[in-house]
Amino acid sequence: MNQSSLKIPVIDIFAGPGGLGEGFSALLNEEGSRMFDIALSIEKEEFAHQTLTLRSFFRQFEPGTVPEDYYDFIKGQISLHELYERWPDEAALAKEEAWLTTLGDDEDSASSEEVDLRITSALKGNKNWLLIGGPPCQAYSIVGRSRRQDKILDEAKDNRVGLYKQYLRILAVHKPAVFVMENVKGLLSAKTKDSSIFTRILHDLSDPTKVFPGVGDDTQEETECQGYRIFSLVETPPSWDLHGNPVYDQKSFVIHAEKYGVPQTRHRVILLGVRKDIDFSPASLRPTEEVSIARVLEGLPKLRSGLSKQKDSCEAWKDAIVQTELAKVFANVGEELLEEIQLQVESIRNSNMDKGTEYFPDEAIRVEYRQDWFYDKRIGGVCNHTARGHMNSDLLRYLFVSSFAKVYQRSPKLEDFPAELLPAHKNVKEGVDSQKFADRFRVQLWNKPSKTITSHISKDGHYYIHPDPAQCRSLTVREAARIQTFPDNYFFCGPRTSQYQQVGNAVPPYLAFQIAKIVVDVFQFAEDQLNTLESTIQRIEAVDIID
Repeated sequence: MNQSSLKIPVIDIFAGPGGLGEGFSALLNEEGSRMFDIALSIEKEEFAHQTLTLRSFFRQFEPGTVPEDYYDFIKGQISLHELYERWPDEAALAKEEAWLTTLGDDEDSASSEEVDLRITSALKGNKNWLLIGGPPCQAYSIVGRSRRQDKILDEAKDNRVGLYKQYLRILAVHKPAVFVMENVKGLLSAKTKDSSIFTRILHDLSDPTKVFPGVGDDTQEETECQGYRIFSLVETPPSWDLHGNPVYDQKSFVIHAEKYGVPQTRHRVILLGVRKDIDFSPASLRPTEEVSIARVLEGLPKLRSGLSKQKDSCEAWKDAIVQTELAKVFANVGEELLEEIQLQVESIRNSNMDKGTEYFPDEAIRVEYRQDWFYDKRIGGVCNHTARGHMNSDLLRYLFVSSFAKVYQRSPKLEDFPAELLPAHKNVKEGVDSQKFADRFRVQLWNKPSKTITSHISKDGHYYIHPDPAQCRSLTVREAARIQTFPDNYFFCGPRTSQYQQVGNAVPPYLAFQIAKIVVDVFQFAEDQLNTLESTIQRIEAVDIID
């Protein structure tokens, strides 16, 4: 069977703004049609769901045929309501595909019966389909556990610990051919009082019906779920057990995104499960050269930060910086660094930058990355590109940090800061003395991949300082989205805080796109296997008729 005829249904749960689904839906066949069809996506956060629905609307049109009204919405010329009113059929399909609901066992969650009904309806009888998604990761993250001082996780106290069982139950009931499950690296070290969380998850995913015995028996499904082989996406199995299952070291399931063309040192656990009746061993991701953030940020309009504690204007912003007694504030920083700071201050003095808007008209935003992965000439600018407001004192800190990185090719520690710029915070002395808070201010380096973009970017820009000293600001939503490899025509709905959270919680679409290339071969094999079986049955039946 030719791959051009494949149209693989996808169910995306815990979908967030849709980064994982975006990567799969970006894989096109030779005719330019999508090979994966997002049949249903489930998300509980209101603004992430709005983004998810809007992107579903975008996908209702074949690539290259999206109406101009979509771009008018991005440009702020029409509202989202007007967009959907003008295209009611496509809007209705998008709203049916993107479901705002909670998965879980509490009273606010959708019932299992309702979830099963929606999945069955979306699949339209297809037996070979793909389940993707990642249960909420806050319970497993190392940073989250450190803040809560949780050595041992307890599902009775935190229901997020067991949310993977919602994923597991869908596997047991609906038996997809393949699943892709994503979570944080901290999953490897998370424990309950009884066992390692990751060991238990691997065991449960390999045979979901043992955890949910009898489920799905009264459905019309004919495929018997024999369980799943769990594969790493970064290496071939070093060995196999007596039952034909691949055996890996647990660290083999961690994907280092920077090794696969994502401009970010994002390390995540991603599992690929293949139903055992499909006797196929998938390939691994192919490493590529590292991509620096300069490759994806250069070309975006330069912005100044806003001012958060006073009336904002370009002149007020410049005055907050250029009227500083540089010699006093930056005493003892070293001659080379002081010269760089003075050079940047002069550049700021002569600048007339804007702080950006939700749509910023600009033609010079094309970047050479993965065959125009980001670029869409119909936008005529850039969206979600507004700088945050910062306090005057933070403007000087950002100027110092980014200038320091330009001179020394690293982000400074608190011990490198001039005394005048040390924050008046109770943890500062501890940070200087013990290194615990030593990187309280972190600038991204032009010639390196970014540090991991997380949802924390919504609360604190200090960890995501732009590398251009003359801009004195943290990253915008669009810059974070570029680092996460979202295309420029991917619009994030809701207030800016939510936009940051959506971007930080997402799977990089370009990484998902590469995974899709591996997964499609599994489905191709399954189709060929099914066709061979059907041909054999037809020959046997023909012989019986003749006899």
